[in-house]
Amino acid sequence: MMKREGEWWYQARAIGDDGRSFDVAFWQAQGSTAIFDAAWQMVLDSVTIKGGNPDELRLLRSPVVVESIRR
Repeated sequence: MMKREGEWWYQARAIGDDGRSFDVAFWQAQGSTAIFDAAWQMVLDSVTIKGGNPDELRLLRSPVVVESIRR
């Protein structure tokens, strides 16, 4: 049984039930932005736990020249 009341979500299930349907319904209701924010927070937490500095995270970029080839 899955219920949503306002901002509270809860589920009652049998022991051994994987509960994936609850997880899927919950995250689909949150939307793309909330999913991305949660994933990014996990990345920051992982870096912090490993002793890194989360402020140094950034995309690695290198200059690339793109030219068209005419045949």
